[in-house]
Amino acid sequence: MATLFIADLHLQTEEPAITAGFLRFLQGEARKADALYILGDLFEAWIGDDDPNPLHRDVAAAIHSLVKAGVPCYFLHGNRDFLIGKRFARESGMTLLPEEKVLDLYGRQVLIMHGDTLCTDDTGYLAFRAKVHTPWIQTLFLALPLFIRKRIAAKMRADSKAANSSKSMTIMDVNPQAVVNVMEKHAVQWLIHGHTHRPDVHALSANGMPAHRVVLGAWHREGSMVKVTPDAVELIAFPF
Repeated sequence: MATLFIADLHLQTEEPAITAGFLRFLQGEARKADALYILGDLFEAWIGDDDPNPLHRDVAAAIHSLVKAGVPCYFLHGNRDFLIGKRFARESGMTLLPEEKVLDLYGRQVLIMHGDTLCTDDTGYLAFRAKVHTPWIQTLFLALPLFIRKRIAAKMRADSKAANSSKSMTIMDVNPQAVVNVMEKHAVQWLIHGHTHRPDVHALSANGMPAHRVVLGAWHREGSMVKVTPDAVELIAFPF
């Protein structure tokens, strides 16, 4: 019995090795799981479910194969792929989740989220996030021709990279009090998230008791997953 969590694969056609590693993961380790949860940023960018990119079709087919094999797959949005919608969810067989979700995992209450909303010291990013999550702005963007959306997305990625280059690592990491606040909001002692690309298991105190925050790594040079069993919560790095 095991439930698996991954995040921050940032799949794109320019990184075929990462895609190949993910497809092997779906055919291998994931097939033995009770469920697979993808905690955002599965893709480097997402400009709409109507994007005909072959990579998206291949990934959807592979996830759907996993689901048909009896392993449910759940997805919550990241800061890169927050526009993934119901059409892609149907195609892949994934179930879309809200940005904060509490799971009962073998008797543990575990909060899962992408993690970007915990970076409360990065006020510039949070202001940008609030803007692009505005429903009417998303509707307007998705109504634009595909080639225009591609140009806008490319510029946004370039602007983000430039902005992040001048920010301190502390600002771009989670705020400790924000972590405690969200864990106490949901009355949990376990939190699993991604986004920061800093894999680790952190001990802290929440709800007046010992607690743990488990951070997934990005799939750059190796894979990263959290494996939850009745006996343990493990952060595991593995080769593609």
